[in-house]
Amino acid sequence: MHLQTSKADDARPTLLLTSGPTREPIDAVRYLGNRSSGRMGAAIADAAAEQGWHVIALVGEQAVLPEHPGVEVHRFESTADLEAALAEHLARADTLVMAAAVADYRPAPASTDLNGKMRRRKGFAIDLEPTPDLLEGCSRSPDRPRLLVGFALEPAEALLASASNKLVRKGLDLIVANPLETMDSPDVDATLLGTAATAHPDPGTSPGIMSKRAFASWLIEQLTGELASGAGATVPGVRSGTVSQSAGEQETRDA
Repeated sequence: MHLQTSKADDARPTLLLTSGPTREPIDAVRYLGNRSSGRMGAAIADAAAEQGWHVIALVGEQAVLPEHPGVEVHRFESTADLEAALAEHLARADTLVMAAAVADYRPAPASTDLNGKMRRRKGFAIDLEPTPDLLEGCSRSPDRPRLLVGFALEPAEALLASASNKLVRKGLDLIVANPLETMDSPDVDATLLGTAATAHPDPGTSPGIMSKRAFASWLIEQLTGELASGAGATVPGVRSGTVSQSAGEQETRDA
C-alpha cells in the first residue's frame, strides 16, 4: 500500500512524529533523562517518507535521526520544548505518532539552578513535579489530527491490559504495545491495538517478531489503510490525503 501523490497540489497525508528522550534540567550541566534511543521513531519516519507521506519529526537530543532526506526534522530537549513544538506543528498533521519517551516528572523550579552548577554537599533533595500529559493534550486539542497513535512500553505480562487502558484513557485511535523486554533489542514483538472504529480492535494485531525497520514499514501500511478507510476522529479542516490500496502492496518490507 502506497500513497498517490500529486506534484501539483501535494495531496500527501502528513505524519507528525515524536521520537527520543526528554531531558529535564536540574542545573546548567545536569538533567533527568531516560534511555530512549529514538531508533523506532527514526525507522517510522523513514518508512513513512519512503511510502509517500510528508513527515515532520520532532526528535530528542542525541536520539537517532531519520535518514530519509525528505523528512523535516526539529530537535527538542525538555517536555516543555516538545509541548511547544507540538503546538506549532499539530495543525499540519493528519496523523500523530507519539513515540517519544516523555518524562512523567521534572525538577520543580525551586530545586533547579539553570544558570549555574550545583556543588557537591553532604546531601540534598530534588523536588519533582508532574509534567503535562502531552498525548492527552493533543487528543483534546481543536487541532487534533485524524489519527492519534500512542506507544505503551510495559513488561510483557501486563502489556496488552495496560495498552488497552491507555488507549481509552487518553482518547487515542491506535496504540503500539511494545514489550519492555525488547527495549535494547534490534527486533520488536509489538501489537497494534485500536478502537472498534479501526481495523485493529481488541485484542489487536501483531505481525510477529521482526526488525524495527520492518515493523515501521508494516505500521505505516496500517496507518495508510486507516486513513483510506476513513477511520479516526472527524475534525473540521483536517486533510484526509489521497490514498490507493493494492492487494499486491501488503508485503512487509525491511527497507
